Order: sequence, then structure tokens, then C-alpha cells
Amino acid sequence: MLSFKLDRSAFKAQSTTDAAKHAQYYKTLTWQERLKITAYLNSIAYNYPLNSPPKLDRTKFSVKSRVK
Repeated sequence: MLSFKLDRSAFKAQSTTDAAKHAQYYKTLTWQERLKITAYLNSIAYNYPLNSPPKLDRTKFSVKSRVK
């Protein structure tokens, strides 16, 4: 697994136009590339390995049929 570190010295304050340009970059990516980025950011935010996300605990949910 690759190990990424956040470069805290790379932060810079930006204007709204600069932020809009940053968003434009992500709009040029395919949905698969954006999904990979999302999976990576979720793994960092919730502290789990990138290639083995936690399983959903299905015992916490129940399904009921609606009466027609």
C-alpha cells in the first residue's frame, strides 16, 4: 500500500476565483478517477486502509414491507 503524507507547508490562502479553477480541474476528470480520489480521501478521513474499507454492519438495519 502506498503511504501518502500531507504536506502542511503547501497550504496557501486562495481567492474564490482560484478555488473555482481548482474545481474545474476535478470536473475534467472521469467519474472513475473522481471515485478513486473520493475513496482515498474517505480512507484518510476515517482511518482505514485504502484497499480494505470497513464492512457495513447489517445487523443495525431492518427491512419491512409497506402495507398496500
